[in-house]
Amino acid sequence: MSTTTTTGARIEITGLTKRFGQFVAVDDLSFEVEPGRITGFLGPNGAGKTTTLRMLLGLVHQTSGSATIGGQRYQDLDDPIGTVGAALEATNFHPGRSGRDHLRVLADAGRVPLRRVDELLELTGIPAAARKRAGEYSMGMRQRLGLAAALLGDPRVLVLDEPSNGLDPEGIRWLRGFLRHLSSEGKTILVSSHLLQEVEQTVDEVVIIANGRLVRAGTMSELQGSPGALVRTSDPARLAGALRVADVTSTPGEDGTLVADTTDLRLVGDVALRAGLPIYGLAPRRADLEALFFQVTEGTNRNESAMSGAPAERDAVTGREGADL
Repeated sequence: MSTTTTTGARIEITGLTKRFGQFVAVDDLSFEVEPGRITGFLGPNGAGKTTTLRMLLGLVHQTSGSATIGGQRYQDLDDPIGTVGAALEATNFHPGRSGRDHLRVLADAGRVPLRRVDELLELTGIPAAARKRAGEYSMGMRQRLGLAAALLGDPRVLVLDEPSNGLDPEGIRWLRGFLRHLSSEGKTILVSSHLLQEVEQTVDEVVIIANGRLVRAGTMSELQGSPGALVRTSDPARLAGALRVADVTSTPGEDGTLVADTTDLRLVGDVALRAGLPIYGLAPRRADLEALFFQVTEGTNRNESAMSGAPAERDAVTGREGADL
């Protein structure tokens, strides 16, 4: 069995706060992202996800707190392009420049060998479109180009904001496998997304925020809770009694179902058979990430009037103003 060599760097967000006038976009936020793991960064629109990522990358100045990569602020890194690769928007390129030329310009600026450009065009699946103007790319192709740009310096850390946007099902499946491959190499991967079902299939850990505050964090197994068996039968109460005899506890579920505290589906079936009860449905049961997400964020959407009153933050790199929170 091969072992993973950890090459990533830990991301540490500690007491991070950002105020736009009276509006608090990020409020005393703390969490960590470990190397060799894919961490999903989730929250409703306006929760503060993009502002947090921009503070991590030194594009927005925090009001208080810290955001570090391998113990250093982004602006203090000795080798930024070799440490962090980021894709925060799929439009950050000259529309009249070809995809290949876009990467060549970035490679030249970062002193990356030009052969790396063609390697990444092949790796991200866009070699056929390399000489086409990037402004003519579909949203999915732009996402792939942005990912290629983020990987130019073979960084230890990847920060991706909504990387699945615009990808077709095949592209989403490709991205899932690609990120898994990168994490197996030990890279640290932080992914912001609103596609909850896709996140559930991709990430190892989840950080959920609402109104700029942390509301839940943990591994997928921790957040999904204890596994069990979901049973549908003609007499749930009688089956519950039969299961107790077999030292299996259970609780009533929704729509007349029974949730048995065991992953042994064969045991549940055998108990029902001995009790003379028909089984209409028997399946593993784990908490759904989408259900958990809405449970912990329900009623936390920011007031629209409060959001509209927040002053725009000027981008520390481009000088442009934006109010994406």
